[in-house]
Amino acid sequence: MKNNFSIILAIKHKKISDVHKATGIAKSTLTRLYYERVDDPNSMTLIKIADYLGCSLDELLARVPYVVEV
Repeated sequence: MKNNFSIILAIKHKKISDVHKATGIAKSTLTRLYYERVDDPNSMTLIKIADYLGCSLDELLARVPYVVEV
């Protein structure tokens, strides 16, 4: 599934392990999402990630561009 997870992590200087520690989501799930190897992710998982990263679900799922305000 196409997403902006890796891009948002890079922009925010976060690692998969940071997201794991803050959300409790399994590292294996986060890694699959990072490499776009997830076909149908759990909606609650996506909400937790978006909340932690301070982005919308649309931005996380690449439905709209992730815009960084300077």
